[in-house]
Amino acid sequence: MTQRLTEQAIGEALGALPGWEAEGAEAISKTFRLADHIAALGFVVRVAAAAEVMNHHPEVAWVYNRVTFRLSTHDAGGMTERDLALARRIEELAAS
Repeated sequence: MTQRLTEQAIGEALGALPGWEAEGAEAISKTFRLADHIAALGFVVRVAAAAEVMNHHPEVAWVYNRVTFRLSTHDAGGMTERDLALARRIEELAAS
């Protein structure tokens, strides 16, 4: 099983992930605003494909042009390095 991160470790890591917010040591989340509904759909699909490759799947809320990702490692009972790695990948996809 993957090691759960402390709130301090999460806070330090979020310094390199602008806009991501911690929910204690349980999860991190961020809402992205895209140009329109179709751009948001494309973003969700790109993130879903990346998450599948990483075998780590986010919670996704999608409303028109807004997409919120919530990351947590359920089998660890909170945040792990896997969540931070996926957040970094989501940021890469958002920038492309």
